[in-house]
Amino acid sequence: MDAQLGLVACLVALVLAACQATGSGGAETGYVAAAIDPTPLWDFTDPAASEARFAERAEGAAAGEALLWRTQQARALGLQGDFDRARALLAEVERELPAEASEGRVRYCLELGRVENSAGDRAAARPWFAEAWEVASALHLDGLAVDAAHMIGIAAEGDEALRANELALELSATSKDPDARRWRASLENNQGWILFDDKQPEQALVHFERALAAREEQGNLRTIRIAHWSIARCLRELGRLDEALAIQERLARELVEAGETDGYVDQELGELKRALGRDDEALAHLARARELLGE
Repeated sequence: MDAQLGLVACLVALVLAACQATGSGGAETGYVAAAIDPTPLWDFTDPAASEARFAERAEGAAAGEALLWRTQQARALGLQGDFDRARALLAEVERELPAEASEGRVRYCLELGRVENSAGDRAAARPWFAEAWEVASALHLDGLAVDAAHMIGIAAEGDEALRANELALELSATSKDPDARRWRASLENNQGWILFDDKQPEQALVHFERALAAREEQGNLRTIRIAHWSIARCLRELGRLDEALAIQERLARELVEAGETDGYVDQELGELKRALGRDDEALAHLARARELLGE
């Protein structure tokens, strides 16, 4: 067996064992709340602004808490493609971490793994996600454990990715930790795309619809629109062109009303109208999509 696939298989086995040990067949687990909640400070569409907020928060925090905020600053640097600075900042964090297992160690491992994954080195990322999972699980930091399991799924491929994401979903469903539960929408979306890429659009659609339900519970209009877009893309793959077109046209109207644009909506409108024989309209949408997406 390939060494990296072997590692992922071991990780999946660890997640499964933990689910069984904590009674995952419907029983909810106890948990420890994370010391920080970075979610309100994140704007993933503007990682530079997010980085500045995390740096400011770290400056005003006590030493132990500052380390946690600096891991998020490093993540924001990675999202800007500044991988060297992200690694350097995380190296500083590691030098200051306590020897014993801690939330800081979990976040350090998670963010170093994410930096390596964003830099295109999945093999380097996987062991860090593994350690993040192990430490978070030992400390009952369920939200971070789910995050680690979901990243294992992203760094893996094929069946291993599917299994890891399934287990992350199970952890999310069985924990009382709100941080763990709020992962459900992202995990359902990820599961949908794993299945879609594996040429299983019917099964993918089930997960995209579940992701939409979870997004609607959360109430974020942007992610609700993305969930609808994903459903429509899956419907196109299934040959249900009229249904897909109705969704994309509604999204286009909503964007106009909001004064926003989305090249991916135009791209899908172009593909759908081309498939329906409406070539002139299709070409206009595809040209607009190329302009908006910078292609």
